[in-house]
Amino acid sequence: MKRKFPNLSKPIQIGNVNFRNRMFSAPMGGTDITADCTIGRASTAFYELRAKGGAGAVTVSELVVHPKTEGSHMFHLDLQTVGALSSFTYTADAIRRHGSIASVELSHSGQFAGTYLTDKNKKQGLAQWGPSEGLRSDGLPVKALTQELIDEIVAAYGDCAALAKRAGFEMIMVHGGHGWLVNQFLSPFFNRRTDKYGGSLENRVRFAQEVLDSVRKAVGPGFPIEFRMSGSEFFDSGYDLAEGVEIAKLLESRVDLLHISAGTYQQGFSITHPSMFESHGRNVFLAAEIKKHVSVPVATIGGLNDPEMMEEIIASGKADVIYMARALLADPELPRKVMSNRDEDIIYCLRCFTCMAERAVTSTRRCTVNPLIGRELDGTEVIPTSLPVKVLVAGGGPGGLKAAITAAKRGHEVILCEKEDQLGGILKSEQAIPFKYEMYQLGVTLEKMARDAGVDIRLNTEVTKEYVENENVDALIIAVGSEPLLPPIPGLDGENVIVVNNYYLEKEKVTDEVIVLGGGLAGCEAAIHLAQEGKTVHLVEMREELAIDANIRHRPILLKEIEKQKIQVHTGLKGLRVIADGVICADSTAEEQLIPGTTVICALGQKARRNVVENLIDCAPYVAQIGDCVKASTITTAVYQGYHAALDI
Repeated sequence: MKRKFPNLSKPIQIGNVNFRNRMFSAPMGGTDITADCTIGRASTAFYELRAKGGAGAVTVSELVVHPKTEGSHMFHLDLQTVGALSSFTYTADAIRRHGSIASVELSHSGQFAGTYLTDKNKKQGLAQWGPSEGLRSDGLPVKALTQELIDEIVAAYGDCAALAKRAGFEMIMVHGGHGWLVNQFLSPFFNRRTDKYGGSLENRVRFAQEVLDSVRKAVGPGFPIEFRMSGSEFFDSGYDLAEGVEIAKLLESRVDLLHISAGTYQQGFSITHPSMFESHGRNVFLAAEIKKHVSVPVATIGGLNDPEMMEEIIASGKADVIYMARALLADPELPRKVMSNRDEDIIYCLRCFTCMAERAVTSTRRCTVNPLIGRELDGTEVIPTSLPVKVLVAGGGPGGLKAAITAAKRGHEVILCEKEDQLGGILKSEQAIPFKYEMYQLGVTLEKMARDAGVDIRLNTEVTKEYVENENVDALIIAVGSEPLLPPIPGLDGENVIVVNNYYLEKEKVTDEVIVLGGGLAGCEAAIHLAQEGKTVHLVEMREELAIDANIRHRPILLKEIEKQKIQVHTGLKGLRVIADGVICADSTAEEQLIPGTTVICALGQKARRNVVENLIDCAPYVAQIGDCVKASTITTAVYQGYHAALDI
């Protein structure tokens, strides 16, 4: 067959190992790490899903090589811990049996030990070791590694590499980026040593060279060794791209693949993991520049998910391999879809950080658009039913679409009714905000998948009790969503007011002086977009804090963007009246003040359409309520509940 993306689909040999394509699954930490720090069965299934989806390689992360100086609750591998070697062996086998190459990331967090602990207070009990003595920004003391400990850690990298090879892993990745220990030695900001490991670049690279030599001695010639590094640290006193090039040149003779990432943990989270406010591929230039100066293959990473962009990166020689992490949570089958020219079926990552927020808060994985993530052991296949029935889905938002697709895949006769003339529900409103366009795109893709699955889609059709009874359905899934919350504020129905959900329909009415009334997630993102368009924006919130409904990973980035865009923020103010010149608000003392503006964007929240639900609740033998019509929530909740409601029929 003629492949639409021939360069992405082309095999590559690294060391003595052949990889089936250029799309690799980047390191992502497991979630059910046992008390002994072995790989739990759910994590094995988590990694296996990306292998099933066609990735050329799947990297298990993070294997802490020296628990004595890095006591984080991450994977450990030794012969003393019962179940350690076998857990790695079963995981490597689960990846390899689908044609993907199993790789493992060897890591040491150095002075950032304990970063991924859910109980952050436990960090106080961990020893924080780094190249140099000092204090972390949070006040924790850092002890300088002695030569004896450096030698132990270097040897530990080799020991773990040898055991990983024994377990069946066919590539080793050494983590030398993102502010972890190897990066701390490379960085002039962290490394203030005066011995052979500090000072000149040649000295600062020495630790990484010793680590790589230890790994090579353990795994032997021809076994692929990959070095992950930040091409630039992107902060003052860190190293820049020019020095990143020199680091790569000093290490290339010891590796088979240079994996060029970006940033550091403590300074550049939204650069290392590009947020929705960053461009896709914003870090590719780092790999492209380093590739000009080295002879080994180079990999790139960072918010990549568009096959056309990734194809161009490979075709133009900017990189040899594309790494994806979040993109392969959203759609583990992305590589397989690329290989078979089905790119129109890709479910794109929204860069919403639900995946990383859940790991930090609950020590689990969840993906907004993929209900399988973190629950792979429950089954990843939709099994056809032996008793197909007639199903009606009321509502064509993300939850309703996911329910309809899943029910149709099971073999049911499915009707989906949407009262408006377009599917997508609340996702439709995102099409006018460039950094949220992928949310709108999600609705478009789900609609295509529903039609391909044979769902009978009926637009401009409101579902009533009589409608359901006339259709004589066996199952009804109510997914009628939510509606804007519009308090009885005088003037809120005026011509100068646009409800945030309708912005995409009325954006031409927006003037240059805008007030966003409501500082939740939707209001904050609308304010950022309008400020990016050059408008003067006032953001008004009744509570003392903005975006309290945003997840813990997205919220700091959101607040930083509000500051960057110079949005005028007013917290602790309650809207009283909307007038032609703005909004009259009151503070906690009831003192009134005018927030000036000639357009008001109303973003005061959503409320469930419970009145619709209550009229439909007894209309079929099986009735399920999902998503916002139960409680105004998130896309994550709607998709997850829609998927399982269909499985329960």
